[in-house]
Amino acid sequence: MSGARRKVVVLDYGFGNIRSAERALVRVGAEVEITRDFDTAMNADGLLVPGVGAFSACMEGLRAVRGDWIIGRRLSGGRPVMGICVGMQILFARGIEHGVETDGLDEWPGTVGPLKAPVVPHMGWNTVETPEDSELFAGLDADARFYFVHSYAVHDWELEVTNRAIRAPRVTWATHGERFVAAVENRALWATQFHPEKSGDAGAQLLTNWIGTL
Repeated sequence: MSGARRKVVVLDYGFGNIRSAERALVRVGAEVEITRDFDTAMNADGLLVPGVGAFSACMEGLRAVRGDWIIGRRLSGGRPVMGICVGMQILFARGIEHGVETDGLDEWPGTVGPLKAPVVPHMGWNTVETPEDSELFAGLDADARFYFVHSYAVHDWELEVTNRAIRAPRVTWATHGERFVAAVENRALWATQFHPEKSGDAGAQLLTNWIGTL
């Protein structure tokens, strides 16, 4: 990244480690503002959507601040958005928790469901399986480790791209008991199940890569 510092808004909708995200973004050279203001979020170079807690509660909080409109409007104009943890999960069509189904933003088809593993939640460091052409993980070793905290995940990637003129999304996977989606790069929309802001130098490199695309 060169020239002026990129302005990133961390969307404040009541869920997520917003201060940790702010510190991590400042560390990699971004100008950061935490806000729920519609115009500020719309006009930023990048929008970061954190998320911690229940899928349904996050969706309720997001809609309360018109976050669903902000994300949709930004993406319709090709403006970068990045989701983290539950901020990634709500980008899918639906979430199922304790048998209750909640509509997500439906930017990608698919269902967020319980993670089937001997130990849940999946809490701690884990490696990921990245596609060869990943921009998000550029400059990182194959054995780089990232910090996860979650009990739910997307187990199947359902979006099919039949138009060869459109670049297919790049999907990264991780395994904890079973294989699940760990990150997605889909044009202006990127997301991670893990927490880059808690992932040390590897997370800083990942955020640097995102900032470099803004």
